[in-house]
Amino acid sequence: MELLQLKYFQTVARLEHITKAAEELQIAQPSLSKTISRLESHIGAPLFDRQGRNIRLNPFGKVFLERVDRMFLELAEGMQEVRDMAGLNRGSITLSASIVSTLPDLIGEFLTLYPNVHFRQVMEPAAVIKRMLEDGEIDLCIQAAPFEGPDMEWLPLRTEPIYVIVHDKHPLAGRDAVTLEEIKDEPFLGLQQGYWFRTLSDGLCQQAGFTPNTMIEVNESDALVLLLRRNLGIMFCPETAWQKRAYLMPNRLRVTDHPGFKVSTGLVWSKKHYLSIAAQRFRQFIIEFYKRDRAETATVMEY
Repeated sequence: MELLQLKYFQTVARLEHITKAAEELQIAQPSLSKTISRLESHIGAPLFDRQGRNIRLNPFGKVFLERVDRMFLELAEGMQEVRDMAGLNRGSITLSASIVSTLPDLIGEFLTLYPNVHFRQVMEPAAVIKRMLEDGEIDLCIQAAPFEGPDMEWLPLRTEPIYVIVHDKHPLAGRDAVTLEEIKDEPFLGLQQGYWFRTLSDGLCQQAGFTPNTMIEVNESDALVLLLRRNLGIMFCPETAWQKRAYLMPNRLRVTDHPGFKVSTGLVWSKKHYLSIAAQRFRQFIIEFYKRDRAETATVMEY
């Protein structure tokens, strides 16, 4: 059994079409068909169900594909590790963050030290992010709750209050504090169901005895600010995120009747996947960045 055979099988399994697979692999269709047949003979079981020109992965093929995908992932991570050891790669980091307000400062400072590192940010619901972490598609995740799982590492970074934000024309504008009892019937603006901060804030409200009446749901934090400025509702916002946008939404109120109305931000990664040297450096940089941020916040509070 050769790696080339397995790569051919993986492509056919993904496309479930011999002709398209042959075109993608740039080989003759009869040659590809013979390669798949030899692989099936070697394994001792058919991997596809064939009906005329149609080809579908069967239960044997699905089990085998999981192993083949895992093998190629291990090879790719091994090659990445060797390249890093040999200094052949400038570095690439895939990052997810449920609270994005600190990202410009965080990434900006890191790139002044390592200007050749390439970043890619992923913004998806929590279930998708967890699957991508498990599959090695995301290196690091900054979010408001740990993921369950034996391979998931969680490191707390910061705990901060959640504010209630109201628009300029709201009756509560100008006040410094509010109770959840006062706002339980208000129309809310929020992220879509499935995003971490939405799940967290809904859960905290439910503990307080009500479910927020979320009238408008979006998948982008900055869109909430624009909707707020159109006087379309009120919203919850973590302290750090509010500080970055205070000039756009100055009317923030502390919650006084529930001292646990806070969010804890942490760093998540998967232990079973190799982190490149760039990702390892960035992980340590994140830890130091938040440690410095906590120290600066404490100093301000002393004054």
